[in-house]
Amino acid sequence: MGSPKSWLAVALLLVSGPLTSAAVCKTPIVRKEWRTLTTPEKSSYIAAVQCLLTTPSLTPPFPSSGVLSRYDDLLYTHIQQTFSIHYVGHFLAWHRFFVATHENMLRAECGYTGAQPYWDWTLDTPSSQFTSSPIFDPVTGFGGNGPYVAGDPGNPFAVPGRTGGGCVTDGPFAGVEDFVHLGPAASVTYNPQCLKRDFSPYFAGRYLGANQTQATLAQGTLGGLTGRWRAGRALRRRGCMGVAIMELGGLWVRQMGDLYVSPADPIFFLHHANLDRVWWSWQKLDLTVRLTDISGPIVLMDYANEHAGNVTLDFPLTVGPSAPDVTVGDVMNIAGCGHTGSLCYQYDHVYTLLA
Repeated sequence: MGSPKSWLAVALLLVSGPLTSAAVCKTPIVRKEWRTLTTPEKSSYIAAVQCLLTTPSLTPPFPSSGVLSRYDDLLYTHIQQTFSIHYVGHFLAWHRFFVATHENMLRAECGYTGAQPYWDWTLDTPSSQFTSSPIFDPVTGFGGNGPYVAGDPGNPFAVPGRTGGGCVTDGPFAGVEDFVHLGPAASVTYNPQCLKRDFSPYFAGRYLGANQTQATLAQGTLGGLTGRWRAGRALRRRGCMGVAIMELGGLWVRQMGDLYVSPADPIFFLHHANLDRVWWSWQKLDLTVRLTDISGPIVLMDYANEHAGNVTLDFPLTVGPSAPDVTVGDVMNIAGCGHTGSLCYQYDHVYTLLA
């Protein structure tokens, strides 16, 4: 097992500045869909996540801090940046960097030798198939739903078809009363909680099927891809990735339904890895153009640019003490390939646009 300092040394080597094609990503690791991993590979990944949950944090301590572990470091930085990394032009870029940082921490600090798995939710629709997804297997997955809690106390979203809300009852993270240390919402003081889930198969069936992925891939620009909806427009009216996948995708899981603390559920990273896979699939359809296609507001929902301009490739991204800062341009290409970059992975399969 490596130390946090050893990961920082690796990170500095990878993302200290512009890299040339000779230095970038000669042997990318390969991300695979969860259900294709062997049982030992699944166990190894979950063990590495549990390692992050018990490795001391690098975030400077503060009064009543709930940031205790390296996993908390990631959750804390997501909470602190919630309104600067959602409904903005750099949403996809920031979360690509965030998931890659998690992946590198697992490998450098917890002895994990694989890549970040992804969860292809299109394989678990229609809604009748959702709860039987291998991702929720109690032995070789992340466990399933929590018991139904009437009224879903504390959740600001009214989720149609919700079926749970209580503490998960099976799987590797069940029965841990202090699994989550932060939240709800923006609170970063110590608040021990169990991991809660609240499945909504209705949402999964309606918004995460292959038809939504195809609608996403058909978009011609990043602006069309992410959906430039205005504040006040009902989110579910848009059939684009910005709504159907990015925002609604997390509502089947109790902690993931809280925009601030959504990374508290380890499934978050598999969900966002697949979201990144959708983006990369779209980029590959016209790679030369789309490696530099970035747009959207700097300020949350500022689609009319009333408060700031659009995001550019030079826009800075940070994930706190877990990795050196980078720019949007640094993460546009997941495997460098001759462009400025800090990432080194590929996907075993990408989505294709059907005729």
